[in-house]
Amino acid sequence: MDFEVAEEHRMLKDLVQKFVRDELMPLEAAVMASEAEGRGLGIGAAEHARLDARAHELGLFGLDAPEDVGGSDLPMLAMVGVEEEMGRCITPYTLPPDSPNLRMLMATVNERQRDAYLAPYVAGKTISAIGISEPGAGSDPAGMTTYAVRDGDDWVINGRKIWITRAAEADFTILMAVTDKVKGARGGMSAFLVDKGTPGFNILRRIPMLGGQYSYEIALEDCRVEGWKLLGQAGSGFAPMQVRLGTRRIQMAAWSVGMAQRALDMVIEYAPQRKTFGLPLSERQAIQFWVAEAATKIHAARLMTYDCAWKQDNGRDVRSEISMIKWFATEMAYETVDRAMQAFGAMGMTKELPLQLMQAKLRTMRIYDGPTEVHKWVVARNLLGTRR
Repeated sequence: MDFEVAEEHRMLKDLVQKFVRDELMPLEAAVMASEAEGRGLGIGAAEHARLDARAHELGLFGLDAPEDVGGSDLPMLAMVGVEEEMGRCITPYTLPPDSPNLRMLMATVNERQRDAYLAPYVAGKTISAIGISEPGAGSDPAGMTTYAVRDGDDWVINGRKIWITRAAEADFTILMAVTDKVKGARGGMSAFLVDKGTPGFNILRRIPMLGGQYSYEIALEDCRVEGWKLLGQAGSGFAPMQVRLGTRRIQMAAWSVGMAQRALDMVIEYAPQRKTFGLPLSERQAIQFWVAEAATKIHAARLMTYDCAWKQDNGRDVRSEISMIKWFATEMAYETVDRAMQAFGAMGMTKELPLQLMQAKLRTMRIYDGPTEVHKWVVARNLLGTRR
């Protein structure tokens, strides 16, 4: 069994590591100050444009997008290394385009949609959001009540969506709705492309979240969408939605490995310098055990994530593996960051270190895209044969 990552993928990981070190890390102090002062995590349009230009110059746009729309068509295995490096830094920046919505579009678009939506998205010209969760339906898509009905050549959508990141700034939102109430989630769910400013697409409120993040709730009131903006076939939205969710969960696992590794590196650097009761922290058994346990769990999570990505690239069914890495990596990283904060003592409680923003992000990640408890249930029912 070959555990080596291909040389070109290692070189890409090294390039992203350099981009993070040289371009993103220097912005962390300003990001932390902005969040501490209640202004959120934004870096500003000018800084974002500069980072986009630099990333484009380095060839870091559209890494896993199709070549025919300007991408590099890289496998998930390569993207794990990319996302691990991006996860090490708290500066809120995503290499365009964000992979989950990209892969959902790749699985569904026709030629017209490819030109109108996929190509500009890959080029970094547009921002996307996705509307899945509802006030009464989070991890259970069977509870979805937002519905779309045909009206001539168009679709008219009514319902509510919540926990939508970037809803206010997105140029388009991939919106999930029931088109066959009898079939429901299995065979009766469809995906639609809803442009910013579409009448009936109403943002109800911006919801402040942990760590300076924001999410949104929207209401769809007779929201009319042109027929050609149906993604794929009517009733076939569940499978590509799972592609999107699976991609995000693998991405989250890689981010978690990156955050945990950064936190561990900080402790390893700090522990020999800080003395308590005449001895450096590095000679305290409690700290030594924390370091050993973190290193072991990070190694396990990294291997699990690469294994899952490799299997997916090779066409295997990785639904159980995706659930495994999503809960294991996020919980592992949360524990690792928490222990790093403990090791730093009072300084670990301040907003002058990135640890508190890592912890806040990880706390939300333990819920987003399926909470830990749901993913454990998925793994268990697959093994026990109790899946209905």
